[in-house]
Amino acid sequence: MGKRNRDRRRNQQDRDARPDGRRDRDNAGWGAGYSEIIKENKMFEHYYKELKIVPEGEFEEFMEAMREPLPATIRITGYKSHAKEILHCLKEKYFKEVQDLEVDGQKIEAPQALSWYPDELAWHTNLSRKILRKSPLLEKFHQFLVSETESGNISRQEAVSMIPPLLLKIEPHHKILDMCAAPGSKTAQLIEMLHSDMDVPFPEGFVIANDVDNKRCYLLVHQAKRLNSPCIMVVNHDASSIPRLQVEQDGKKDILFYDRILCDVPCSGDGTMRKNIDVWKKWTTSNSLHLHGLQLRIAVRGVEQLAVGGRMVYSTCSLNPVEDEAVIASLLEKSEGALELADSSADLPGLKWMPGITSWKVMTREGQWYSDWSEVPTSRHTQIRPTMFPPTDPEKLKSMNLERCMRILPHHQNTGGFFVAVVVKKGPMPWNRRYPKLRNKEAVSSAEAAPADELQMEVSPAGAPPTDASPGETHAEERERETPADATTTPPETGDHPQEPEARKDGVCAPPPSKKMKLFGFKEDPFVFLTEDDLVFPPIQAFYDLSTDFPKLNVLTRTHEGKKRHLYMVSKELRNVLLNNSERMKVINTGVKVWSRNNDGEQFGCAFRLAQEGIYTVCPYIRARIISISVEDVKVLLTQENPFLSKLGNEARVQAERLDMGSVVLRYQPDPKDPNSPQCPIELCGWRGKTSIRAFVPRNERLHYLRMVGVEVFRDKQGKRNDATAEGQEEENAGKEEAQDQEGRPLEQEGSESEERNGPTQNTTNRTEAVSNT
Repeated sequence: MGKRNRDRRRNQQDRDARPDGRRDRDNAGWGAGYSEIIKENKMFEHYYKELKIVPEGEFEEFMEAMREPLPATIRITGYKSHAKEILHCLKEKYFKEVQDLEVDGQKIEAPQALSWYPDELAWHTNLSRKILRKSPLLEKFHQFLVSETESGNISRQEAVSMIPPLLLKIEPHHKILDMCAAPGSKTAQLIEMLHSDMDVPFPEGFVIANDVDNKRCYLLVHQAKRLNSPCIMVVNHDASSIPRLQVEQDGKKDILFYDRILCDVPCSGDGTMRKNIDVWKKWTTSNSLHLHGLQLRIAVRGVEQLAVGGRMVYSTCSLNPVEDEAVIASLLEKSEGALELADSSADLPGLKWMPGITSWKVMTREGQWYSDWSEVPTSRHTQIRPTMFPPTDPEKLKSMNLERCMRILPHHQNTGGFFVAVVVKKGPMPWNRRYPKLRNKEAVSSAEAAPADELQMEVSPAGAPPTDASPGETHAEERERETPADATTTPPETGDHPQEPEARKDGVCAPPPSKKMKLFGFKEDPFVFLTEDDLVFPPIQAFYDLSTDFPKLNVLTRTHEGKKRHLYMVSKELRNVLLNNSERMKVINTGVKVWSRNNDGEQFGCAFRLAQEGIYTVCPYIRARIISISVEDVKVLLTQENPFLSKLGNEARVQAERLDMGSVVLRYQPDPKDPNSPQCPIELCGWRGKTSIRAFVPRNERLHYLRMVGVEVFRDKQGKRNDATAEGQEEENAGKEEAQDQEGRPLEQEGSESEERNGPTQNTTNRTEAVSNT
């Protein structure tokens, strides 16, 4: 006891000896909170005043805007028809409910559409997350945002970060590289643009999304998977040395050049002070000086992999010219005319931006200024590089057209700070011309045998011409000189059977290991494509009556041994990439899940049931097991867990009764003659049981589709009376979700037969409290 008391007294003395702030924060482990960060940084103000990036007379307004919280911005995502329905729901219901409200004395402004974003698909409001969570009046709107974000139909994305994908001008046939993709909001935009035509399940183009951080790659996967695209691949590489990839064309291996590249590089982030307030106390010019070399190496590696005629967008959330114009000027200078800045002034009408500057100075952390490289003392040469300064030759500087760069200032349209430049490639890079590769007949085979690190190009920040050790690039370098970006795209195939690249004999895009594939010290499951004679596929093809043009060679699984649990699909072009680059590429994820094994499914004729994630990908090829449903059928299927077949409309019930038990497609087609009905197609994965039918749809998607058919969905977490329910009725179970009809009566839970008869068990949804507003 004596030792314990001595320890207690000693700990108390230590706490008493601490400064007041730390003593309050300890507070027996509960803490009194951290002191508020003061939004002041004299060095920051001095630096940007001297550089004059802000128009004269606007600097105080600029600083005031930097101190204000950033408004919340949402972007409506997904396919166009679904996006229009979400927009209609927002404008006609939720936006009308929140306008003119007051929360804690703060008036809630009506959300406003971003004037420069197409089709009113991006909106901003002064609603903060704190207000949304705090106010009971905004509870429905908050739940709407949360569930739609989880299902991928709405993205909470900063307004300025939406700009780079728009400036890329994506078309469905483009091959796209996102070099620094995490967390993935811009990647999602790229995928949406690729799928601009919802009727085409497999666009010719694809997106390869890369990030250097392995953990952030999985965050990127989470974002991308919401869009359920077979045309996305997530890889894990250092962007400054991302390997060249090979593809097979006309029986020969060629280097993959990208039509579009997004180069959103790591930066000091001083344009994000409005949301990342830590930057106020941490900001120094040394952050920019340290990052400049990495940013330039990433940009150089990007233009090396860009096809002639292609576009690369370079962007940062920094206002510092050392990270912005200096990188672009150095890139243009190294290219010797192979690159030029595109004029994007008319691409986003309504967006306010400042042109790039042509003169700037470099400041050290201590406040020492240098106007030219010749002024920098030798002792500073490791910190300050010549590429950080503007070109000294006036003619060369003028020819660069740096004024075509775009700098977005926070006070102009109530946004964050941002910089963006669009680079167009007119010819091969000079070091590729200067150091031609030797031709030899074994170029392709030697490229296959070369280790991955030999296929990566090292780019010196000092400006030395990079070299590439891959002998397999001979054929591609010559093509790059004479082939424009659009010509690098494979022309669309004709006929019912599109030509597939020749698969390896075992259908595996990696040597068959006994355990998980280990690549660069990183373990991932292999990607194993089905072969022509795979025994798994014939029962699936027969059960669903797949059309003859179904690309079964694009189906893959993630295991060599044992039963295949899930089947995924990728596009033909991504399959080509996977088969030819497995030994030089760290693939984290690709493809969309289209079928999942049902342990009891074989007794119903097929061991695999459809997966909701891939329903829109595989449905165009399915000719059987389809039930056409109405709006009322959608409501029944999504508000009742196992409704009897008799609950369906006559047409749907007759179709369901003709089918045997097993997996089915529940399809709603919009009626153009009925403007009050949803004008977007809805396809649900379902299971036809013995006497009932069930929709296998994840919870958030279920809520989304219910909103599409005019059902208001919300949860009363406190169990209080809902104004839309019967007058005076209280929920018996506080916080419990429940489904109700138009009069507020609980909807029945039909279909009590066993899961053995009804199909696989799946936690499709918690029961939801749903009140129809129609």
